[in-house]
Amino acid sequence: QVQLVESGGGLVQPGGSLRLSCAASGSISSIYTMGWYRQAPGKQRELVATKTSAGFTNTADSVKGRFTISTDNDKNTVSLQMNSLKPEDTAVYYCYAYARVITTWSDYWGQGTQVTVSS
Repeated sequence: QVQLVESGGGLVQPGGSLRLSCAASGSISSIYTMGWYRQAPGKQRELVATKTSAGFTNTADSVKGRFTISTDNDKNTVSLQMNSLKPEDTAVYYCYAYARVITTWSDYWGQGTQVTVSS
């Protein structure tokens, strides 16, 4: 149906930067929203940032001013530029898409990529 493949992530020192990328592929008819969620050990998965095909964004207060989401509707890709990273940003980051396959809208998730912020 729809596959989300993430790239980026890794280990970075506090104050550093990382860029995550995700590409959607498969039997995609339309994508309404793409974005990123994260899950830290022992915590629930939480929204980081999403962006609709119309350009509306939703960004968590904890990352506003530090993280920037961008999308390419033609290529079905989403990226997350993360600056001024903090140890509390350490988590598995998941790519997300709300997409239509023929007539059915569904949530889709990537496999996750680890981001570790540590000195």
